[in-house]
Formats: sequence, structure tokens, C-alpha cells
Amino acid sequence: MKNKVILFVVMMVCAIVAHAQFLRPVSVTTDFKEVSATEGELSFVMTIKSGWHVYGTKVVNDGPTPTTIKVEHISGAQLSGALKSTTEPLKRYEDMFGTDVYYHENSVRFVQMVKLLGGKYSFDGFLEYGACNDENCIPPTSVDFSYSGEVAAPKQQEKAAVQPDAPAEESVVETNEEPSAVSDTADTAAVADVNAGDLWAPVTEQLKKLDDGSLATATDNPLWYVFVLGFLGGLVALVTPCVWPIIPMTVSFFLKRGTTKKSSAEELAAAKRRGRRDAFIYGASIVVIYVALGLAVTGVFGASALNSLATNAVFNIIFFLMLLLFGASFIGGFELTLPAKWTSAVDDKANSTSGLLSIFLMAFTLVLVSFSCTGPIIGFLLVEMVTSSSIIAPTFGMLGFSLALALPFTLFALFPTMLKSAPKSGGWMNVVKVTLGFVELAFSLKFFSVADLAYGWGLLDRETFLALWIVLFALLGCYLIGWVRFPHDEEEYDENGNVVVHAKTSVPRFFMALVSLAFAVYMVPGLWGAPLKAVSAFAPPMKTQDFNLVEAKEVKPMFTDYEEGMAYAAAHGKPVMIDFTGYGCVNCRKMEAAVFTDATVSDIMTNDYVLIQLYVDDKTALPSPIEVDDNGEKRKLRTVGDNWSYLQSTKFGATAQPFYVLLDGAGNPLNKSYSYDEDVDKFLDWLREGLRNMNR
Repeated sequence: MKNKVILFVVMMVCAIVAHAQFLRPVSVTTDFKEVSATEGELSFVMTIKSGWHVYGTKVVNDGPTPTTIKVEHISGAQLSGALKSTTEPLKRYEDMFGTDVYYHENSVRFVQMVKLLGGKYSFDGFLEYGACNDENCIPPTSVDFSYSGEVAAPKQQEKAAVQPDAPAEESVVETNEEPSAVSDTADTAAVADVNAGDLWAPVTEQLKKLDDGSLATATDNPLWYVFVLGFLGGLVALVTPCVWPIIPMTVSFFLKRGTTKKSSAEELAAAKRRGRRDAFIYGASIVVIYVALGLAVTGVFGASALNSLATNAVFNIIFFLMLLLFGASFIGGFELTLPAKWTSAVDDKANSTSGLLSIFLMAFTLVLVSFSCTGPIIGFLLVEMVTSSSIIAPTFGMLGFSLALALPFTLFALFPTMLKSAPKSGGWMNVVKVTLGFVELAFSLKFFSVADLAYGWGLLDRETFLALWIVLFALLGCYLIGWVRFPHDEEEYDENGNVVVHAKTSVPRFFMALVSLAFAVYMVPGLWGAPLKAVSAFAPPMKTQDFNLVEAKEVKPMFTDYEEGMAYAAAHGKPVMIDFTGYGCVNCRKMEAAVFTDATVSDIMTNDYVLIQLYVDDKTALPSPIEVDDNGEKRKLRTVGDNWSYLQSTKFGATAQPFYVLLDGAGNPLNKSYSYDEDVDKFLDWLREGLRNMNR
């Protein structure tokens, strides 16, 4: 019994000791001493238990918690330089984070120099650090500090300057290197004596005064582009099996309605005039129906919701599933049709009425009957249009689509002889339909990628995306050549009625296959890190690439937090470039691929500016919601993206991305703002003008 009690006590003591070691693998002591009448040294000495390590001050993307210093209140003094360690950190690759990390073992001393302004001083804050062993990590840990004192006034300091200062007990490892602009090698920001409220003060009027109209200020696709996109979609829908065969029947019906074989020449001429009029009304009815659809989409989502759809994970997943469904339907997986009773009811109503209502109902019948072909195209177009920030984009897009769809009915009614030279219905229409199915499958991945990036799921990195696109476009090329067939492809027969196994490939199909296969081959080097500018607007960014044999050319931000970046810039006297971007921003990816990769641009952004990149669609939750006043209305900011979007709108008066602005350390503009414009020389002039204004 006695031995059992002793064993139990020993086990309890061991458990308590082990638990204490797990909870406190690092002990920290803080100290502050006045090195001279104008400078002080704030130090943190860490004693690290065996098997554990503390991470250094270098920030690593998606890496461990670095050692940082945060000052919550400071007066009579200001931080000088960045937090530094007196010993160089070790470096190794950690599977836990999937990148190189910088760390210290056994013991380390961190030093933060403080400039004393004369008279009384006080400051308080905390040091935050992360520690891990080979199996797990402790949560980010903070160590509070608070110091105050008094030094000679400035005039007394000048008199005392003739006396040499006593040497410090320990020398700090100094380096003349500027911190790299790449976020995984940048020193942690020193918090400058800058009021955060001032950094958020609006500067819209200053930007207006600087703007001479020479730079791009809007990034949305213009309405004419949306119209043309809809018009092209209408032309594609026109040559599908659900629409093209209906055209000659409908035109003939209008031209011959009300006539018989015994009708006189005058009656036939009058019938043709009525037919042209009815065909025009028929086409106009198609336009009215589809424009009403565009207005309905706008009414359902509302002006404020349209802007958020581009990066909303739920809607992007819905768009992904919708395009996936439409793509599978187009290649022959199944038929998407509206309920037959809808079509029958409208058709019966059209037959039982007369005049304009009859013609309108006939047009509505066409819309319902052709849905299996036009629905996926309309869905694809509306997805692109809804995610535009223009409230009338869906209406303009549907106007273009309906005009393209309605034009042949009116045109062939005016010029009936043109019908004889029009292409006859046949298997080529199904080729168009299947080709569109492949395109919709490819673009569905783009919408899934947006949600994946915004929420940080990490399910669709760049290699996976490119691999899927390579396979899709390679299969499309094989289909166009004739090596792959789908259920709706018509069989071809020889003179004896036997199925032709090796059917001939038409010249148009050959060239389409050539383009598709060449595009697939073009994307192959991207699997090893090639930039692929042609698809950079749709593929996930290069930072998601796990396997990269190409030397990275992309410009990486030094900070992804506004206050931290501005504090660092103020402490080091450097200008700031803020990049308001988004995971779902196509033009942002275009700028990064076409402009940021230029060697001169990259050098200036990396070495001369503190680059702060802010994602307005970052769905990372804030520690707690922030209630703000937005144009007289109370609203809550719940995510990091909400916070940066609010900053962009309130401080700079802009909402579209990309949006670039140059500031000094106090948050004042150094040049006009810049938006989407792929002119490298213009962008360089803009950057250099900001540097000149900073140095004045």
C-alpha cells in the first residue's frame, strides 16, 4: 500500500511538471535602460526549454507566429528602427507550415531601441511570440511591459553631448540591409508614433486635386463591352439545334399566313407586308422578354448585392454548380427542359388569340422551347454580368443577346431569298453545342477558385486548376478531330448504309481543334511555374503553386495589414504603395501578370516602396465585429475584407479593384490614384512621380 501511494505521488508530480513545461516552455524577462540622454534600450531575454524553439522577427506567409512588439501608448519617446535579435536566427524547412522558418533555440535576446525626446517619457505595450516543438505549438503568447522615466530637456542634452556616452553592456547585432519587400523575409514592423485615426482620415479631395485625368480611374467593363458580350452569346445560341431549325419555319409562317394557292398577286403582296410587320413584332417581342429577364435579375439581387456577388462564396459555388450542370447538359449528359405544360399552355394561348398578343405569345413559346440550348448560354452570361458592379449590366447584356437572337427572324422576313443561301441544319450545330459545353466546364472552375481563395480552403491550387484546363481543352481538340464522340453526335454512313468509323474532319473543325490542342500545350509549362499570362486572369495566383521550377517574378507584399505597414513606413521614412485587390478580381490578375512582372516596376515596388496588399474579399473573420457609420447608416464589419473595403471607400472614395494609391508615412497622397491600365511606361511614371514628391 505504501509503495502504491509513493508511486501515485511521483506520477502526480511528473504530470504537474510535464503540464507546466507544456504550458510554459519559454520564460521571458523584460528590461529597459537609458543608453544615453537621447536613446533607450528595451530588451526581452527568453529562456527556451530543450526541444522547443521561438520564431524570429521575420514574417513568413502562412507561417508561424513571429516575434513582434506592439506599443499601445507612448509619449515623450518613439520607437527607433525595428525589433532585432542579438543573435542570427536559425533557418530550416518545417513540414507543419510548408515553408522555411526562422527560429531561436535555448535562449535569445530581442532588443528594441527607443528614441527619447527629452523630459518625461512613458510607454507600454506587449511582446508577442510563437513557440513550437517537433509535435505541437503553443498559442501566440504575449508579455506585457510598461516603463516610464525622465531625461534631460533638449537644451541640457546638447550641453551634455560633449561627454562620451557609456558603452552599452551588450551590443546589438546591427545590419545595414533594408528589409525585403517579400512578406516571408520582411522584418516585423516597428510601431511608429502615428495615430491610427489619422491614417483613416479621408483624402478624397487631395486625390481629386492631384488627378489630371491622365490615368485610368475605372476598372469595370464598360457597358458597350457587356452589350457585345451578350450579342456574341446570342449569335452562339442562334446556331444551336434548338433555334436554327425554327427560323425558316417561323419566317415562312409569317410570310404565308392568310394566303392560299388561289390567292391573287395583290393578296400575296399584302400578306408579305403583314408578314414582315409580324416578323418585326416577333423579333421585338423576343427583345422585350430577354430585357425583362435582365431587369428581373437586377431587381432580385438589388444594386448593393451585385457588387458582393463576385466574391461571395455561396454565390460562387452556386455559379460553379450551375455552369457544371449546363456544361454536362451541352455535351449530352441530359436535357435541360422546362415543364412541357408551360410550353403547351403558352402555345395554346397563342393559337386562341390574335393580333399583337398572339405574336408576343409565339415569341414567348420560342423562348421556352429553346431553353435547353439558350438556358446555359444565358446562365453563363448572367453570371458574368451579375458580378459586374454596374447595376444595369444584366439589362444591357440581355439587350445584346436578344438582338442577336431576334435579328435573323426580321432579316429573313425582309429578304426571304437569303434563306436559300443560309446553312442547312445538321450535325454541325451539335458540334457548336458540345464545344460550348467544354467552355462552360472550364469556366465553372474559375468560380470555384474564387470561393476557394476567399475562404482559404486550399482545395484548388494553381497546378490542379491548370491540369483540369489542360485535360478539358485537349479533350475538346480530340472531339473536334473526331476521336471522341458524345450521345447526340449523329452517325455518318457510307453508300451501303454502314456506319463510317473514320469520318472525315471538316476544315473548320480541324482549325478549331488546332487552336484547342495548341492552347492545352501552351498551358503545360504552367505546371512547373511558367507565368502563362493568357490565363493569369482566371487561374489562381502563383502563390498557390506548390511545385515551381521557375524563378518567382511576382511582386510580393511586405504587409497585408494597413496599420502595420503604415507604422513600418513611418518608422523607416519610406513611401507606401497600397494595392486594393480581390481574389475574384480578373483585372487585378491581369495587372500583376502584365505590369508587376516588368523588371523595373518590380525593382521600384520592392526596394523603394513599402507595398501593402489589401484583399477586399478576404473572408477571414475579425476578432469581433466593428460597427461603423457608412454614409449615415450603421453597419458592422465582420471580415478582414469588409475592413479593407471600408477603408478604400471612406479614405479614398473608391470601390472598384484594382485600385492603387501612393502615400507617405502619415497617410497623405503622393500622387493621383491608379487603376486598371496595362501600360508599363505609364505605371512607371506614376511610381517615379510618387518618389519625387516623397523626397521634396
